[in-house]
Amino acid sequence: MNLVAVTAFFKELGQEIFAIAYGLFKILIPTILIIKALNLVGAIDYLGVLLSPLMHFVGLPDLMGVVWATTLVAGMVPGMLVYVDIAQPLSVAQVSVLSTMMLMAHALPLEGAIAKKTGTSIWLTLVVRIGSSLLLGWLLFNIYSYGNWLQQPSTLAWQPDSQDDSIYGWLLGQGKNLLTILLIIAALAFSLKILKLLGIEKLMVTLLQPTLRLIGIGHKAATFTIVGITLGLSYGGALLIKEAQTGHIPPRDIFASILMLGLLHSIIEDTILVLLLGADLSAVLWGRIVFSFVIVAVVTRLTSRINDSTFQRVFHKPVHG
Repeated sequence: MNLVAVTAFFKELGQEIFAIAYGLFKILIPTILIIKALNLVGAIDYLGVLLSPLMHFVGLPDLMGVVWATTLVAGMVPGMLVYVDIAQPLSVAQVSVLSTMMLMAHALPLEGAIAKKTGTSIWLTLVVRIGSSLLLGWLLFNIYSYGNWLQQPSTLAWQPDSQDDSIYGWLLGQGKNLLTILLIIAALAFSLKILKLLGIEKLMVTLLQPTLRLIGIGHKAATFTIVGITLGLSYGGALLIKEAQTGHIPPRDIFASILMLGLLHSIIEDTILVLLLGADLSAVLWGRIVFSFVIVAVVTRLTSRINDSTFQRVFHKPVHG
């Protein structure tokens, strides 16, 4: 590479990082403030009370409704903190059910807003994620009960650090989180460009395309889907927002990719987190993978029968930069 080419490379990289980060932060910052406000007025606790009866449906105690409510609104780690604070003994099967539900439906205000920015209906996103969470939780509960599997007491291997609950402590923590996200976006954008230059991205897509095609995800969305599954919906979704605005990826591919990322993302980090709660891999990894692929395959096949105008009106509206 000559100097001109290197300069052009980094200039283009900087523009991509800015576009991705700006698009994501426009969603992140207002949503973080809204979630904090909801927490301060006790709305999350009230939601937990409303969800308590549903816990019987999946074989969990009433108090786990507060854990799931916190997870639905604020995310995985806040939900885990509430679970540790409650300290109610559960079996491995129960922790596996709860953890799987948390993994499939968490941080919905934020992740729903990201999905909406790609053009996907936020209501469909919420219905699919909450409904899938309850359905898989119920299936796992019945499977474990039928075979009398994983009924031994769970072991908690995670002891969180003390939290600074002051406004200053919260602001400092959120600032650190946003900086970390920015650094990851920069590293991710750089890595993707290198993979493209080396031809590795094309090889990855070629290898995974048969599997992704089964669930309705075309090759143009494959890379971003892989990023989201491994690193998280925020990162894969941020890339998809940018591509949706440029019109480079067909709407149906974006729709299928966002559905998949809603149910299955951050598969390494989040799985490790819930294993520390005492969950079993049969549910939080293998069960979640199989279930997510089946649900997305069914939804994409059903929507494939719908004409484009109806699809765009109900499920996925085109977006513009």
